[in-house]
Amino acid sequence: MSSQTAQSISSGPVAEKARTEADTTKNEFSNLAASRTTPDAQTATGQNLTHYHSMFYSLLSWENPRATGISFATVVTAIFVSRYVPIARYALKATWTALGAIAAVEVGSKTVMGSGVASRMRPKKYYTIPRETLENALEDVEQFINFFVIEIQRVVFAENVWATIAAFAASLVTYFLIKVTPAWGLALLGTVVLYLGPLIYIKNRELIDGHLNNANQIVSDQTQQLRSLAAQHSNKALDATKNAAGSYATKAQEMVGHAKRQAVDKGYVSKETAEKVPSGGAGSSVQSESFPSAPQTEPAPAVADTAAEIKKEAEEPLLA
Repeated sequence: MSSQTAQSISSGPVAEKARTEADTTKNEFSNLAASRTTPDAQTATGQNLTHYHSMFYSLLSWENPRATGISFATVVTAIFVSRYVPIARYALKATWTALGAIAAVEVGSKTVMGSGVASRMRPKKYYTIPRETLENALEDVEQFINFFVIEIQRVVFAENVWATIAAFAASLVTYFLIKVTPAWGLALLGTVVLYLGPLIYIKNRELIDGHLNNANQIVSDQTQQLRSLAAQHSNKALDATKNAAGSYATKAQEMVGHAKRQAVDKGYVSKETAEKVPSGGAGSSVQSESFPSAPQTEPAPAVADTAAEIKKEAEEPLLA
């Protein structure tokens, strides 16, 4: 009777539903593990990304909701356990208890039976980690470390300005929260934001994208308005500069003309000489005829200087 009851329960709808959910969860974890491939996208410098970029994107975008939910619950549980359970103390207690028991049994068995229990259970060859396993593990560690190294540089050099702004906001909030919040609280808050932030965006993508597009449009309109105002002020300043330059040139021309007339009236220069002097107006230009031509050959030494040098040499006494 009991076997029939157990068989009916195992073949019932509840058990079938549990097996279906277990198979679905197993498949999602398999899909998450299979997503660890190098993506086709590259950085702004042309470098390939790591396979952890694909895995974390698949994890945090809730493509496999059961796997993501279980990982989220696991991380949150680990944070609370590390906060309220003295794991290190329990681990040390278990270590010394086990080693003490092994040592006591070994000494007692050798004393009573002449051979130790642990010695008889010792394998013929100690277990070692294969070289291939170590190389694969080191390669995986390298990819994991480079994931953070690449992402930090992409944020610092503003490859995606929105990611840089988000990192700035997170660091600013953390700077103030760290004064009043313990480390485990910050870790819990960061985990919640990291997992639930993408989920909230996915569930409200149209609404959030609409607000972001409106914000971008407002910023673009304001930028265009500022550019128009700057261009208008620049044109006004340029026109004012041109008008001032023209006014100063006209005044300078009038002053030069007045000075020439005064020089002619007082007899300092003749009228013909004064007319040859340009007025220096705004339209006047300097031409090459206004300057004397430069000499093309070196000047020849004066004859008198040469004769004086010859005479001086003749008067100098010869050395014996």
